[in-house]
Amino acid sequence: MLHINKLLPAGRGLAPALLRRAAAVVLDWDTRQKSRFDTEDSQGRTLGVFLPRGSTVRGGDVLVAEDGSLIKVIAQPQAVMRITACAAHGSPFDLVRAAYHLGNRHVAIELTAEHLQIEPDHVLAEMLKKMRLDVTEQLAPFEPEAGAYAAGGHAHGAPATAPQVHGPGCGHDHGHKH
Repeated sequence: MLHINKLLPAGRGLAPALLRRAAAVVLDWDTRQKSRFDTEDSQGRTLGVFLPRGSTVRGGDVLVAEDGSLIKVIAQPQAVMRITACAAHGSPFDLVRAAYHLGNRHVAIELTAEHLQIEPDHVLAEMLKKMRLDVTEQLAPFEPEAGAYAAGGHAHGAPATAPQVHGPGCGHDHGHKH
């Protein structure tokens, strides 16, 4: 078994040629939210993944094995409910309301400007339909928000150039008062 204990978010810092040659592993969300799991890569190697507790693996991340080999992570398409604003009866703001209500229920949710995605749940589907939203079931990669208290304070997929908001006690020297 090849042991893995390092994760490179989105393969940052790696040359494209290295990424093209890397083995791959296809993982569903249930597995990717665990910090310890076993799996097999595209080269048939058994992998034992031992990441720091609380780690989440995202599609596009790269795992680094103890022998230095790289393994690209591909988010496996899975059953999801895609939620969109109803063009005939609603408005894009309806998605904001839906995100609020789903968040109150602590539902893992993927946010985009055009739609929301959650794991299938018939009770939530009915609630969302009553809120004038269109709900369709499909197979798609699922990348829910990491949460406000996740490492870095923003979703894993946020671009590296996204501004970071800091406040009192953040531990960074800004050279000015807040």
